[in-house]
Amino acid sequence: MLRVDDAALVDPSKTAVTDASVGAAGAISLPPAWAAILQHLLRRGTLSPAALERAQRLAQKDGAALHVILTGLGLVSDSDLAQVISAELRLPRFSLDRLPALPLFADEISPEFLLSRFVLPLAVVEEALVVAAADPTDTASLAAIAAFSGLGVSPMVATVAEIEACVRQLYNSPIAITSAGAEIAALSEQTEKDAETLRELGSEAPVIRFVQSMMERAVASRASDVHIEPADGAVRLRFRIDGLLRDVEAPPFGLYAGIVSRVKIMARLNYAERRRPQDGRLRVVANGREYDFRVSILPATHGESVAIRVLDRHGVTLDFEQLGFTSAQHERLMTVLDRPSGMVLLAGPTGSGKTTTLYAALQRLNNPTRKILTVEDPVEYPLPGIVQMQVDPAVDVNFANVLRSFLRHDPDVIMVGEIRDAETARIAIQAALTGHLVVSTVHANSASATVTRLRDMGLEPYLIAATLNGVVSQRLVRRLCQACAEPYEPESSLATRLGLSRFGAGARLWRPRGCPACDGAGFRGRIVLAELLELDDALRDGVTREAQTSELERLAREQGFVPLAEDGLEKCVAGLTTLDEVARVTLA
Repeated sequence: MLRVDDAALVDPSKTAVTDASVGAAGAISLPPAWAAILQHLLRRGTLSPAALERAQRLAQKDGAALHVILTGLGLVSDSDLAQVISAELRLPRFSLDRLPALPLFADEISPEFLLSRFVLPLAVVEEALVVAAADPTDTASLAAIAAFSGLGVSPMVATVAEIEACVRQLYNSPIAITSAGAEIAALSEQTEKDAETLRELGSEAPVIRFVQSMMERAVASRASDVHIEPADGAVRLRFRIDGLLRDVEAPPFGLYAGIVSRVKIMARLNYAERRRPQDGRLRVVANGREYDFRVSILPATHGESVAIRVLDRHGVTLDFEQLGFTSAQHERLMTVLDRPSGMVLLAGPTGSGKTTTLYAALQRLNNPTRKILTVEDPVEYPLPGIVQMQVDPAVDVNFANVLRSFLRHDPDVIMVGEIRDAETARIAIQAALTGHLVVSTVHANSASATVTRLRDMGLEPYLIAATLNGVVSQRLVRRLCQACAEPYEPESSLATRLGLSRFGAGARLWRPRGCPACDGAGFRGRIVLAELLELDDALRDGVTREAQTSELERLAREQGFVPLAEDGLEKCVAGLTTLDEVARVTLA
């Protein structure tokens, strides 16, 4: 027997499906409960009649559940739909504090079943099994849960993303893309398509749901990038999480052409063009929030490779200490940034967090008394109160040209996304010489090597010495999960070689262990390792006489410069990261 507040929701004899005319649709048969839910969404303005009609047409064509199509297309966010279902059916809303420590009925109910039906047993209360369900009107799934457990069922309302994330955590299973289900495998395996067929493939409901599910899982997994890579008769799907790539369950190869077409359509790219690289941008509602995704398509041997950068405007951290800068580094960096003119550079390889640190600096400088202009490629995060501009090579809008225009726009602070060539570097230095504060990034291995990099671009040493206020060189390392990190005593020879005694008696290192909070990885999030080269008179003299990198670093050490590796070791002793992580990013 199933126990619910409204038995008509789960008793098949009381859920006669009727033709409910909802909005302009009515093309499919709906249970009375769902007709009320859709009317509620329409009244709130969360769902438009046109969007509902589109979703119903797809549901009728594909045979998929209407709620999966609504959220899969991004027509309604998961959280909005769950809120309305909870209100209409008078059922409680699921919260993470209801998640059990261990899976219930693990021998009787498989995680594959839970993920395919979007249900999850939570607790036994008064001889009833409390079950989180994305669709509490799904009588078959609730009846199956009741049969497996031998208990009555009392549903709670959860989102698809919540159930998927909780099942993954409870069963400690690898990240999997399962939302499209068996419908995906039914698509054609033909890969050489004409333009019209490619467009149709990208508009198929299973493809749409798969791409939406992939985006939502990337967000839920805190991935920074998604990689879709074709191989010989197969597809490889990987997420970059905390700086390292992880394989996730890939779709069938027959779905590959549709996925690429769908991504191109969403990013407003030419879906018929498969011979040239393309770049675009798209916005998706995932797990109830809007996210921006930057898309790069690259023709490869076996097909087009897709790289998608996840840009979380809401979750980006623009606080130096939260990013991982020490109090001493923060204080010295503020001193450099508070100077009214000159140039401050951030150095490091691609993916070292330079742009985020640059935005944190702009946030620090941003106040009503300053005019701040930025030129970026691309603009990754909007900053209120700052004029941001994106380069566009198609119309000859590059860093150098924009910088010339900026100087006539009465700025106080200028941010250049990257100094790539001599022309941009020379104009940036001229801006710094004429009373502006210029902040930018450059590709260099260390803070002192940045000076050599500028010289290699053809800049005169005396100009570098006159304008450069400071250089921050940084890398990103994985942050130890604070719920499961454990200390250990290193071997005495290693402790001596590292000089751990300078951190005090009993200084220890830390290592990952793995727990549900970090999905067994032992790490959660990333922090910055940084070195700050602040130019004083001795260093300016060294720059002017073209001193080598090693001499510049020696002069810097005399004024308190802490190299990148030493900053990393300090964070190892503090329990923030591991020795292996520091070695991974600092040893060439």
